[in-house]
Amino acid sequence: MENERKSPEERQKMTDLERIRHSCAHVLATAVAKLWPDAQFAAGPPVENGFYYDVELSHRVTPEDFPQIEQEMKRVVKANQVFEKVVVSRDQALADAQKGRLAALGERSAPSKFKLDIVQNIPEGEPISYYKNGDFIDLCAGPHVMRTGNIGAFKLTHLASAYYKGDERNPQLQRIYGTAFKNKTEMDAYFTMLEEAKRRDHRKIGQEMGLFALDAEYVGPGMPLWLPKGGAILEELEKLAKETEFAAGYVRVKTPHIAREKMYLTSGHLPILYKDSMFPPMEIVEKEPLIKTAEGADGQGSEKPQADRYYLKAMNCPHHHRIFAAEPRSYRDLPLRLAEYGTCYRYEQSGELFGIMRVRSLNMNDAHIYCTEEQFAAEFNAVNEMYLKYFKIFGIEKYVMRFSTHDPSRLTGDNAKFVNEPELWKKTEDLVRRVLIESKIPYVEVPNEAAFYGPKIDVQVWSVIGREFTLATNQVDFAVPARFGLKYRDKDNSEKTPLCIHRAPLGTHERFIGFLIEHYAGNFPLWLAPEQVRVLTVGDDEPLVDYAKSIVKELRAGFVRAEGDYSNNKINGKVQEAEKARVHTMLVVGPRDMQAGAVSVRLHGKGNAGAKPRAEAVAEILAAILERRG
Repeated sequence: MENERKSPEERQKMTDLERIRHSCAHVLATAVAKLWPDAQFAAGPPVENGFYYDVELSHRVTPEDFPQIEQEMKRVVKANQVFEKVVVSRDQALADAQKGRLAALGERSAPSKFKLDIVQNIPEGEPISYYKNGDFIDLCAGPHVMRTGNIGAFKLTHLASAYYKGDERNPQLQRIYGTAFKNKTEMDAYFTMLEEAKRRDHRKIGQEMGLFALDAEYVGPGMPLWLPKGGAILEELEKLAKETEFAAGYVRVKTPHIAREKMYLTSGHLPILYKDSMFPPMEIVEKEPLIKTAEGADGQGSEKPQADRYYLKAMNCPHHHRIFAAEPRSYRDLPLRLAEYGTCYRYEQSGELFGIMRVRSLNMNDAHIYCTEEQFAAEFNAVNEMYLKYFKIFGIEKYVMRFSTHDPSRLTGDNAKFVNEPELWKKTEDLVRRVLIESKIPYVEVPNEAAFYGPKIDVQVWSVIGREFTLATNQVDFAVPARFGLKYRDKDNSEKTPLCIHRAPLGTHERFIGFLIEHYAGNFPLWLAPEQVRVLTVGDDEPLVDYAKSIVKELRAGFVRAEGDYSNNKINGKVQEAEKARVHTMLVVGPRDMQAGAVSVRLHGKGNAGAKPRAEAVAEILAAILERRG
């Protein structure tokens, strides 16, 4: 269900900015109710970067209506109305909903139908409250700012359609989005960042640079094709990961892209928890073994081939668990760190696909660390240190770990969301929390968002323009290894089940490269640039062209992605073409350079860096790439 309902305790953890945005959603509803009294409101929560309110309305709201709505909102803010909380009984809430009084300025002939449904679904025993500002009363658990005048600056941004509670069987509503900030300065900075983000859009730059293609007609939606230049970036990231992981004691494995249904029934991903995110199964009929059918009237049975179900893998962990199980394990083998750039397939809804940031085919920088409880802290801390190393390489200065824990009320019953192991939940969450505190890594704790088998950490990073991205996820798994019967023999000769740390510091190629495109605006550092060097000749005389080609050959012998432009076009035009293609380094050679055994160096976006001896320029390029400098 969309926007799973938060408990009163979770609501009280709203940040100051979230309270401002939640309050602004009520101001929006107040204004819409004044302009169109027949409006039927559903939910109006704060969300990332703003807020929205879902409304059923005979009038079709368009962006042209925004100035009128905002003007009415300004009146409400200027009136500095108090947000007054009123606790009511269930009977009172039901009666007011029937009178059309909820999310309205007064009683109406039609019931507040969505609010009525919400009241009916509030758990027995949970307090029911309204928030009132002026004449507007809304069913709401809060929290809010003290007064409407505490909302510093706001703006309506866009519209969308949404089914009530995210269920297509329910009415389709108009969703009005907006954002709000403490003051106008912060809001102006936000919209400036959005404009810069449009300029850096990975879809736009990726197409301009020829990095990837999205061929929905033949390949399918959300299935990126990596073109040669994008493939170069991909290979560099894999090289970085493999070098780093090798130094940290990881061993590399390789697994198939599919597995039998039994794999995912054992892991718990099927039949319910992950089914909607997996592609439908393939029915495969094996010639052997045969199944004998029931005997007929003649006393004879018949044999038919056995049908089996296979799934495209949506995650690598079950395959890695089977690798662990493939050989007897001892405590001496632990920690065992299995790494793989594994291809996974997830059936994202078509409306959720977004360039290469949200796809159905993804290549994951995956690894699973099998360790003892005593080894856990050191291993988990080492994973965090690996993140910090990568952040430094890519110039990521702002980051936070989002530590997601379980909800004890969701371990059993129809509402169960997590593995029913309360003691293990407490133990592993305490272990993770202790590591985060002792390592002094910034983190926030978020309840009720853990993986079904253990606590997790979502790594949030900010690009150079201040845009937030979810980069990767770490998860602690105390449940699934036991489901697969994974064992190691301990010092006392007893059999024990290892803990498993799921980690993917570089996330997926698709999401991470999408982030890097926007982070660098396509101006990649030298080591990562699809075309690292282009040698440009001033003219096309044969001796000069031969000299330029020899430089390209020397660079390519050192595995530098170097090309040459030996045409008779004017040098200014060649430079412009190289700049447009975002070539990192241009080596310009003319007759004098050739005679001196030199090159003139130009850097993308920075201009002329001066003349240098050829050997010195080549050595500097090789060193910068080796050290992964800009």
